[in-house]
Amino acid sequence: MSDSLSLGMRLFRRHPARPPGPKSRYPGQFLVTLATDKLALFGGMAKSGDVTQIIIGPQPVALLSHPDDIQTMLVTRQRSFVKGRALEVTKVLLGEGLLTSEGEQHLRQRRLIQPAFHRDRLTGYGASMTELADRQQRSWNANELLDVHEQMMRVTLAIAGRTLFDADVEGDAHDVAEALELSLRMFNRAILPMGMLFEFAPIPWVRELHRARRRMDALIHRLIQERRTEGRDRGDLLSMLINARDEEGDRTGMSDRQLRDELITLMLAAHETTANALTWTWYLLSQHPEVEATLHAELDRVLGGQLPTAADLPALAYTRQVLAESMRLFPPAWAVERRAIEDVEIGGYTIAKGTVVLACQYLVHRDPRWWRDPERFRPERWTEPAADRPKFAYFPFGAGTRICIGEHFAWMEGMLVLATIAQRWRLRYEGATPPAPQPLVTLRPRDGLAMRLIARRGATAGTS
Repeated sequence: MSDSLSLGMRLFRRHPARPPGPKSRYPGQFLVTLATDKLALFGGMAKSGDVTQIIIGPQPVALLSHPDDIQTMLVTRQRSFVKGRALEVTKVLLGEGLLTSEGEQHLRQRRLIQPAFHRDRLTGYGASMTELADRQQRSWNANELLDVHEQMMRVTLAIAGRTLFDADVEGDAHDVAEALELSLRMFNRAILPMGMLFEFAPIPWVRELHRARRRMDALIHRLIQERRTEGRDRGDLLSMLINARDEEGDRTGMSDRQLRDELITLMLAAHETTANALTWTWYLLSQHPEVEATLHAELDRVLGGQLPTAADLPALAYTRQVLAESMRLFPPAWAVERRAIEDVEIGGYTIAKGTVVLACQYLVHRDPRWWRDPERFRPERWTEPAADRPKFAYFPFGAGTRICIGEHFAWMEGMLVLATIAQRWRLRYEGATPPAPQPLVTLRPRDGLAMRLIARRGATAGTS
């Protein structure tokens, strides 16, 4: 009896159990919730433990909620995973860009792109970021009610055009923004089982999507051909990517198709994610006047009414804390998805080959085990000791070899735009209920974000 029990214990350790998880109350419940309220679905899963699993149709879906287990997926055992279904869907728009490519191709592309994001080169983009943010705010009028999300999308699109292509894409902004918007709409449907069929459906918005993509691709390819013909370095990312050679590999550069895929990927990342981070920041500041007052005091002291530069960023410590805290509560990249390509043991459970595995920044960033007063917007927390907080309790830019290559770019852009606008304006949210987050590829406010402009420093009209 004793030997049998010992053998049973060893077998149990060799074959850990499948993860637990909530049970559906009716057929198709999880599928419906995935389509209508992803945050509620994953929040419900997290209540079952640090490693949980449900079945959606034939697909097992696991959620990791402990930072140590997330580190296992993204770093320690990252070779046991590939990108998940959600990013497979985005290939329709992004192609084989840095976000979607795998294996050797991903490593090669990252080697080619990495120099474009070195700190010294990034510093040169700071002036454009400030200039374009200032130009945007000078079109505003005191007491005007405007959609701040739309405004932030405009300014970050302008910055992406200038820094990626050394071009003023404002004239083409509608085509780019429309293609991205329609693609995100399709993404929300396409991640559902059989959802990719929407790509071929003969319905009006799908036809609009294809037309918008063709216009966007025409713009990108025109810029690539113009730059190749010029043959000179304009100091932008496109010039560097055209001239880049894989010195550790075959010493060749990127084809036009590779350039297109990387530029679309970088444009989405530089445009969409930063716009969302800034949008949520304006909302949080409007709800916490004491934080806003501290931010304004720092900007007045450090900048003295002058536009910020990259050289000012080290002195804008509280500005960075505000942005960090905003990305804690409303992370633009709200979840990371992978697919297991072999059986993996995580947290004492077996994640079976083929399982879609998720780590949700939106939930982990609000977990009371790692964060005191987790729902409270408190930038000061970033000056407090964090020795008892696991490293992966905060991962707004991902981790491992696939950590966001533009992290430093995003910090600089977010801080400079925030500092430029907050010097002259206070933004007030007048809605009766808080804005609802919409988790698509990124975390947007569902219906935009209408806010009232209150002038600072005598800024009373768009021409001031």
